[in-house]
Amino acid sequence: MDISRRKFFKLTGGAAATGVLSAGRARAASRPPSPEAYGCLVDTTLCVGCRRCESACNQRHHLPKPAESFDELSVLEKERRMDETTYTVVNKYYPRNIGTLKWRQRPTYVKFQCMHCNDPSCVSACIVGALTKTKSGAVVYDVSKCIGCRYCMVACPFQVPAYEYNQPLTPRVRKCTFCFEYVSKGGLPACAQVCPREVMTFGKRSDLLKLARWKIKSNPGKYVDHIYGEREVGGTSWLYLASEPFSHIGFPRLTDKAPPRLTESIQHAVTGYLALPLALYAALGGVMWFTGFHRKHKGPEHDTPDTPGRQGGES
Repeated sequence: MDISRRKFFKLTGGAAATGVLSAGRARAASRPPSPEAYGCLVDTTLCVGCRRCESACNQRHHLPKPAESFDELSVLEKERRMDETTYTVVNKYYPRNIGTLKWRQRPTYVKFQCMHCNDPSCVSACIVGALTKTKSGAVVYDVSKCIGCRYCMVACPFQVPAYEYNQPLTPRVRKCTFCFEYVSKGGLPACAQVCPREVMTFGKRSDLLKLARWKIKSNPGKYVDHIYGEREVGGTSWLYLASEPFSHIGFPRLTDKAPPRLTESIQHAVTGYLALPLALYAALGGVMWFTGFHRKHKGPEHDTPDTPGRQGGES
């Protein structure tokens, strides 16, 4: 296929620029959400481990039924994780230090799901934009874009995304959706809607933080002075109150800095250093192509003596 030098350099230059521009797109995709973003405040001191939230989530999202009925509470004796068939689970934690107050003698029940981070690592890690942080606060997934690289699973500090390994032809990444479709129409997440103890309060994240601080201030001694998710990894849409240290009830110890800030700084440095070599390789490629093009179109007198069909008389 014939191609002019000018067009060749445009193509190679564009290819070099694409790598740098893709890093900029990744950085733009992981900005903090709008102050009007929604969230959910979970008061673990109110939860009794009824598992109604698990059942409601299962029904709304048409997930496979579990082997054990949702009425079976013995499953709470073993710590569980979300998987490709379960978007949310409730775990039971016995207090390590009972203390003097009777209310601290009861176990702590904690509901876990995707935290829908303000600056999500999964969104930053996804190289094709299959995961997106919406203005409403939810991190949503577009299966039509997913290539199954599973970088999101590696990047998540809460180890939430699961993969359908048993679906070899059409595997998907699975996680809590924050009932995005329902919330966008004025509805509630299924778990918050069905909870009989009103453990979960759904609303604007900024309002939920005010409510959480008011609860801590109004009930000295009942709560640890910490709102989990307010600052962890840059903040999350799901916020928690507890009577026990969060490290005792299944929450990882995380810094305030969002992981994308580290990964994107590395990506920016790598692409920055690669920009010059890419430009150099493009230039060298152009020289090599032009040299070959020029040699190919030289006249017969420039052929080498031993070129077949160009030798002197036959012997």
